[in-house]
Amino acid sequence: MAIQGDFLTTHEVSDLLGVAPRQVRALAETGYIARVARGVFDRTSVERYRVGHGSGRTRTWAEHTAWGAVAMLSGATPLHLGDVQTYRLRATLREITDPHELAIRLRDRARVTTWSGHRSVITRVRKELIAPDRRRLGLVDNDTIVDGYLEADRIADLVRRHRLREDTNGVVTLRDTTMDIHFIRYLATLNETLAAVDAVTSLDPRERGVGEQVLVRRLESFRENVSP
Repeated sequence: MAIQGDFLTTHEVSDLLGVAPRQVRALAETGYIARVARGVFDRTSVERYRVGHGSGRTRTWAEHTAWGAVAMLSGATPLHLGDVQTYRLRATLREITDPHELAIRLRDRARVTTWSGHRSVITRVRKELIAPDRRRLGLVDNDTIVDGYLEADRIADLVRRHRLREDTNGVVTLRDTTMDIHFIRYLATLNETLAAVDAVTSLDPRERGVGEQVLVRRLESFRENVSP
């Protein structure tokens, strides 16, 4: 269904997400989507929820497990996973063929929020984040937006210092996590896997398509090179 404008009604959100109207209201109350008025919701927040959560039938992995999966697909050794967890995760990854299913399972690797602020702070904020190189995917960097990872205990300070305001349409995307930030930096520079994981939940159809293609290749390579 084609959605026009910046806002959606309860019934439009219900149709788009495939949930009952009461569930739409519950999503707004818990902060998953943004309500701008009674029965009116911010379209971007709804689209972002739809891309990131899918149908709700796919189970997401815990943060450390999700990062373990990203590491395995990147060809790296996972952190903080025991032998049994590693074996089970490897087996599950071998069964996944759909990049969108993978993206949903990886969703809880970080908490994603969007912010706006004065354009003068964009460069300074970018320098404080770990951002996978989009050029590895053949995508052009956009100097007007910021998207990267940081430690969960640093986000409040960063927001305060740069006077950012939470905004579903903001150009600053912060992905905060409790995973070892040095390990994330390593994965971000190792190859294109983490960049593809981020791209596959983009609201831009082209970016999403590129991310899906890369993840399909990484999943195929994983199945071919990892023993059952």
